[in-house]
Amino acid sequence: MAEGNVAADELRLLIERIERLEEEKKAIGDDVRDVYAEAKARGYDPKTMRAVVRLRKMESNARQEAEALLETYKAALGLA
Repeated sequence: MAEGNVAADELRLLIERIERLEEEKKAIGDDVRDVYAEAKARGYDPKTMRAVVRLRKMESNARQEAEALLETYKAALGLA
């Protein structure tokens, strides 16, 4: 029975850690939205900023491949 109590305590602590992290994640998400709102108020386009953030996360060669593929698709559709 003692093992069950230890496992239950450990599980409870893990769940509580996850809950705290989820709260922090939500707070950070709110902060990010606030920054985008501030940028929009200053005349920047949040949609374009999100695209730039996404591109900056990519490695250089992956970004170049994605941009080349986009250009190929645009040309095929007469958008270039």
